[in-house]
Amino acid sequence: MREWLAANSVWLLAVFGLLLAVLLFAGGQLRDRIIRAVPEEGRKAARRKVSVALSSVEAVALGIIALTLAATLSYGAGVKSLMSVEAIQRWLLAHGSRILAILVAGMALWYALKKFVPPLVRRALVKTTGESKEGIKKRTDTLVFVFMGAGKIAIILFVIVTIMSELDIPVGAMLAGFGLAGVAIGFGAQFLIRDLIAGIFIILENEYRVGDVAKVADVAGLVEEITLRKTVLRDLDGIVHHVPNGEIKVASNYARHFARVNLNISVSYSTDLDQAISVINRVGQELAADEKWHKVIRSVPQVLRVDNLGDSGIEIKVLGDVKPLEQWSVMGELRLRIKKAFDAAGIEIPWPHVKVYFGDGQAGVTCDACSRFNLPGSQFCSGCGARLTAR
Repeated sequence: MREWLAANSVWLLAVFGLLLAVLLFAGGQLRDRIIRAVPEEGRKAARRKVSVALSSVEAVALGIIALTLAATLSYGAGVKSLMSVEAIQRWLLAHGSRILAILVAGMALWYALKKFVPPLVRRALVKTTGESKEGIKKRTDTLVFVFMGAGKIAIILFVIVTIMSELDIPVGAMLAGFGLAGVAIGFGAQFLIRDLIAGIFIILENEYRVGDVAKVADVAGLVEEITLRKTVLRDLDGIVHHVPNGEIKVASNYARHFARVNLNISVSYSTDLDQAISVINRVGQELAADEKWHKVIRSVPQVLRVDNLGDSGIEIKVLGDVKPLEQWSVMGELRLRIKKAFDAAGIEIPWPHVKVYFGDGQAGVTCDACSRFNLPGSQFCSGCGARLTAR
C-alpha cells in the first residue's frame, strides 16, 4: 500500500488537491445552490445534510493527501523523486501546464454552455405555432435543464479522461474493464435504458413541461423536474412522486394551450329551467367581466345543455375556456356566485330524497311500549317484540 501511494503520489496529490481547492473556494456556492433547489419546508434539514456531506468529502480528501505524503516521505525513492526541485520542475513543465490548460478548457466549455445554450433554445422555440408565452417558457426551461445537465456530465467526463491520459493512467484498460462490466450488468440495466429512451421521446414530443399539472402513471400533480430517467411530481397534499419514464403509458396534461371549466349544476324538478339557465348565464357573464377574472377567462362560462335527469334533480352542464391551470380557481368562484344567485332567485339546489310508499294506503302502527314505527299489518314490534294494538 505504501509503495503504491508513493508511486502514484503525483496524480493523487494533484487530483485530491484540486478537489480540496474547489471545495474550499466554491463549497459555499455549491451548498447554496443545492439548498435553493430544495423546497422551503425542507431547507433546514437539507442544509445540515449538505454541510455534513461536504465536510465528509473534505475530510476524505485531506486524509488521502496526508496518507500520500506520509507514504512518500517514508519511502526513500518517493522522497527523492517527488521532493527534489528538479523533479517538481520537470513534472510541472511536462504535465502541469497541460493539466492547467485542460482545466481552463473545461471551465471555458462550461461558461460557453451557460452563455449560449439558453438563448439558442429560446430562439428555436420563440416561433412555435399554437403555443402561449407561458407554454414556450415552460418548454424552454425544461429543455435548458436537460441540455445543461447532459452538457455538465459530458464536460466532467472529458476533463477527467483527458487528465488521466496526461498522467499516463491507462484509460483504455479502464474503459475496457467498464465495457466488460457493462456487458455483465446489461441485463439488469434494461429498465434504465427503457427509462432513458422514454425520457427522450417525452422531451422531443413536448408531452408535458416543468410547471405543468399532469397525470402520469396514475399520479397527478405539478411537474417539478423532468430528466431523461424520471419525472418528479408534487401532488395536492405536497407529496413528491418520482415516476420512472419507462412506467408512463399514458400522460395527461392539464395545462396545454388552454383549460376548460366543466360543471354540472343541479336544480330541483320544480325549478323553472329557463329561469335557472338565465341566472347561470348571467353569473358567467358577470364573472368574465370582473376585473379580477377577465384576464384568465378566454370564453364566457355558459350553459351548454340540460345534461341529465337525475334521481334528485336536473343537471345543467356549464362550459367555458380559461387559461391553463386557472380552471380550478374559476370553477370555485363560479360555484360560489351561482349559489348566491340561486338563493336570491329562490332556486333550489336539490339533495337526495326518499319517498316511502306502503302500497295499499294503510297507515303504519306505532308500538305503545317503545314508540317504534312498524309497517302496516305487523302484529309484533320489530324493536321490542311487544304485541301491537291495531288502530
